[in-house]
Amino acid sequence: MTKIFDFGKNWINFSKNIDETRIEMATNSLTNLIDIDFKNKSFFDVGCGSGLSSLVALRLGAKVLAIDNDGYSIISTTNLLKKFSQNKNYEIKQQSILDEDFLKNVKKFDVVYSWGVLHHTGEMWKALENCSLKVKKKGKLVLAIYNDQGGASRRWYLIKKIYVSSPKIIRLFLIVFFFIFFETRAFLIKLLRFQNPFPFSDWKNKKKNRGMSVVHDLIDWIGGYPFEYSKPEKIFIFLKKKGFILDNLRTNAGGHGCNEYVFTKN
Repeated sequence: MTKIFDFGKNWINFSKNIDETRIEMATNSLTNLIDIDFKNKSFFDVGCGSGLSSLVALRLGAKVLAIDNDGYSIISTTNLLKKFSQNKNYEIKQQSILDEDFLKNVKKFDVVYSWGVLHHTGEMWKALENCSLKVKKKGKLVLAIYNDQGGASRRWYLIKKIYVSSPKIIRLFLIVFFFIFFETRAFLIKLLRFQNPFPFSDWKNKKKNRGMSVVHDLIDWIGGYPFEYSKPEKIFIFLKKKGFILDNLRTNAGGHGCNEYVFTKN
């Protein structure tokens, strides 16, 4: 049986570095992405990870339900919310978005937020359907889902599968190898474009993306298995049939990361 990636352990390591600066960056990112007043809104964080997005929504005045199937993520989220929020208007549960029995007792929300999670469930389309069913009328569905790059996506599927099945020394090798590969490629591309080739500004911008650090983002990417992906048009068609209208799309311009979607339920 193929192992899966320990997302929660990575999030616990990441959460140790969360401070007010990272929280501010994550707050700016979330409010720029979702154009609503969070005060007194209900926020369903599907796959809460470190808990940073739940924390931001909570501090903005939302009532939060955070779930994750990984026990370490639940620990990270619990510790983070206790440490950085005086607002106790939240629940944290170790649950899966695929658990039909659990979802029967879950109400609908003003915002259902699942950032870089559904493609790691092993049943992405079922997970997406379940999320869509928990959005109120005029509510928001906010997603980040890996882009389908054809052959490149299939190769990354194999790399990720190898990573989670390998001993620590092989995992470390893969992390170092791809860090050097990505940074060298970016350096050469910028050099050819007569731009500043050094990566420091890119690392700073990466940190601004929900407060994510370069190293933790890389580990999350290389090790992220199960792994599924989709072209944007498939997501559009799927959710249009369920009564959603696309508000915003930010593509990764052909890169290996996620396309970012904001939908409104009719």
